[in-house]
Amino acid sequence: MNGDFLLAPLGKLNTPVCRIGLSATYRPGRAVIRKAIDEGLNYFFFYGFDTNMTSVLRELGPARREQFVFATGAYNLYVGHLNMRRTLEKRLRQAGTEYIDIFHYLGISKPQHFTQQVRDELQAIRESGLVRAVAVSCHDRKFAAQLAREGAVDGLMVRYNAAHRGAETDIFPELPATNPAVISYTATRWGYLLRRPGGYPKDGAIPTAGMCYRFVMTNPAVHVCLMAPSNARHLQENLAEIRRGPLDADEMKFMREFGDAVYNKNKYFM
Repeated sequence: MNGDFLLAPLGKLNTPVCRIGLSATYRPGRAVIRKAIDEGLNYFFFYGFDTNMTSVLRELGPARREQFVFATGAYNLYVGHLNMRRTLEKRLRQAGTEYIDIFHYLGISKPQHFTQQVRDELQAIRESGLVRAVAVSCHDRKFAAQLAREGAVDGLMVRYNAAHRGAETDIFPELPATNPAVISYTATRWGYLLRRPGGYPKDGAIPTAGMCYRFVMTNPAVHVCLMAPSNARHLQENLAEIRRGPLDADEMKFMREFGDAVYNKNKYFM
């Protein structure tokens, strides 16, 4: 790996972690997940339906468990929420592990979704001995920063990419000295940053996925940037470019300008 650009402590957990985390949302296959492990990735985010990933995680065994970070969570259903303790216990069985490193309450769009009941349930999980940390994914950036300052969570999962840079003002400067873990997702803005937006010059350059990940990782406030390759070629191409290290000034200027062009064509995106 490439120095502390690719390997750094995971916030307050202080666990050495590869700053590219793996999601199996696009079901890349078990061989791709094993290859990611061979390449040095050790942060794995999974849902219950991510059987490609959970089957590989089960094979790691207790002797290697401390080398990896397992992250999962329960989702806000907007008209209710899943029983977090029951979801946690199910994820433990699915991954074949005695503990989860980071357990998230996922999909908060506004403060009203983080009710006192949710707060209490998450705190109970935090104290259960079955997790090392609790976190939230939150679309309300200022509220996410508030939860971190209050100490209600040990980590934040936030949207951050070249088109959506609000975290640079609303979250990153507001993080407390306790150093909560920051996990970023949608580095490619669900693929929008990989194609030419309407009105963009036909001969204009377009970012690669690797550049999108490097953009996120160049910001030192981000501990882990999630990647979700759909096949082995994508994994290898992305890692080859990520290993080039931080964006230089010209690359950063290009990414911000392209991100603005994408954002101006479709400002709202979950």
